[in-house]
Amino acid sequence: MDGFSHAGTCCLSWRDSLSTVHPDNLPLRKRPIDIVFAVFFSIFIITCFISDLLPTIGVDFTEPSSNFFANSNYWYAHDADPLFMHPPTWMRIVTGLSAFVYMPFYFFLVYALIRGRNWIQFPATIYATMIAGITGIIVFGVEFFGEPEFQTQNPAKFLAFNLPYVLVPLLLLIRMRKPLPFTRKF
Repeated sequence: MDGFSHAGTCCLSWRDSLSTVHPDNLPLRKRPIDIVFAVFFSIFIITCFISDLLPTIGVDFTEPSSNFFANSNYWYAHDADPLFMHPPTWMRIVTGLSAFVYMPFYFFLVYALIRGRNWIQFPATIYATMIAGITGIIVFGVEFFGEPEFQTQNPAKFLAFNLPYVLVPLLLLIRMRKPLPFTRKF
């Protein structure tokens, strides 16, 4: 009997040591920041479809339109984002990256955030770094300091619509700063 009880405690201590090496992920209800991220990135899926896809495929929204999507982009861009309204080729590449790379990634990201899948850490880090570099530096740089024809005439509106696309990924980068991000609240 002693041999069996010893074997049982040996196995239990081995299992216990595994749980200390890799702690369990917290349930979603104990990770409220991930709920907030999931909501934001779900919204980003929709906005990628509504806004970034149109200039990428060449839809004209330089005038008001009866098309809801084109008119939505016109309403936003006509006084706040001339770079978006009249995109040079490089900007169409940026919007294409958003429409065809970031948007599908957001589906995986939202799933991983909700389910607590630690494999998302590395792709999320790459994504957040790319967004900070492309949107935060290049696009904002052109909108505020670039050629006069591409500078925003309505900085408050421009920032209200675009700042979340830089700040939320930067917060995600902070969230993903350490291994096993879903084992902690933040």
